[in-house]
Amino acid sequence: MRIVVAEDSAVIRAGLVEILADRGHEVVAAVGDAADLLAAIDEHHPDAAVVDVRMPPTYTDEGIRAAILVRHDHPGTGVLVFSQYIETRHAADLLDAGPAGAGGVGYLLKDRVADVGEFVEALSRVASGGTALDPEVVTQLLRAGHRADGIGSLTPRERDVLDLMAEGRSNGAIAQALVISERAVEKHVANIFSKLGLAPSDADHRRVLAVLRYLGS
Repeated sequence: MRIVVAEDSAVIRAGLVEILADRGHEVVAAVGDAADLLAAIDEHHPDAAVVDVRMPPTYTDEGIRAAILVRHDHPGTGVLVFSQYIETRHAADLLDAGPAGAGGVGYLLKDRVADVGEFVEALSRVASGGTALDPEVVTQLLRAGHRADGIGSLTPRERDVLDLMAEGRSNGAIAQALVISERAVEKHVANIFSKLGLAPSDADHRRVLAVLRYLGS
């Protein structure tokens, strides 16, 4: 996996590079601001980018706004936002950015990732076109009012399944978490797609689209 790391803290940036290199991945660029991130993406066309939210010069939302541009302009690159902060103003835009078939997307909180393997697994999932969302990010987006038509028709169990889909879980992992059979999960997922109006022709991306409906305004 070829990766660009965008993190303003030199210590954290070096740590991420070392962690990823130790696990056999190639960090093609490690930068400290949003402008250098966009330049690195243009130059290297990586499989994934790890991006902090707050970067120079104002340390407000430069990172996540750059991540949205990456999703728009480089749909083959997965984007994992990795930050201490939940930027609800732009998080839903990040998840909804990019053309149909755009690469994977994730949003993890630094202080809630306790295991390096969990982080690397989430990044690999995003690079492969999947999602990786911290449950607290999902909660904050819902509190901010990012809900969509059709969600109200879901049963409590279907909502549970969609919550876990939003975390990027597979059907097998959802079955384990809810202590139900994988066949039951498949049925719930099919019901979710039906209620949200996601046609079978969208099969390759319906899980992501369902999550975006859940989080989108």
